[in-house]
Amino acid sequence: MKLNWAERWIVNNPTRVLQQRFEFSFLKKKIKLTPGASILEIGCGRGAGAAFIINEFKPATLHAFDLDIAMIDKAKKYLSIEHKRKILLSAADIVKIPHKKVAMDAIFIFGVLHHVPDWQAALTEIARVLKPGGIFIFEELYPPLYQNFLTKHILLHPTENRFHSDDLKIALREAGLPLKTAWEIQNLGILGIAEKMV
Repeated sequence: MKLNWAERWIVNNPTRVLQQRFEFSFLKKKIKLTPGASILEIGCGRGAGAAFIINEFKPATLHAFDLDIAMIDKAKKYLSIEHKRKILLSAADIVKIPHKKVAMDAIFIFGVLHHVPDWQAALTEIARVLKPGGIFIFEELYPPLYQNFLTKHILLHPTENRFHSDDLKIALREAGLPLKTAWEIQNLGILGIAEKMV
């Protein structure tokens, strides 16, 4: 599902970059990725997360895609020339990831899964593309945050098949991606790290 005008404003404002900087300080302490790892970012938006991934984890190449071609165009303008040399940007769908099986050491998503109608299929695709022992790093929101009286009239999200904390954790296990560590605010959201079972 593509973002509407309000969500584009939220993800493209400077406070979002500050939030991601805070999240990456947490992730950097928890993730061990060797430089040159193959990394994919799904739902890259304007590229702020991709820039953090390049700077912090030093992949040889970062594959980054978004469903919305307008966001890919924003990323091409936002990212520095140096970053663009290391990032392969494309338009794609999370439920049909355009990579072969067991191709990635790590996959990052920031606030994407709660936009996907069939989010369980998305987790299956993520597991398919990750190498055994590969890590899935995600930031997700729960319905009380985006389906409350105010936000449900401003933001665009699927209304059926939504997940809360327990639903997400069960689906991760069923996809072969058990949660290893997380920072979670009950009823609001989670920043988590899952690892594909070997």
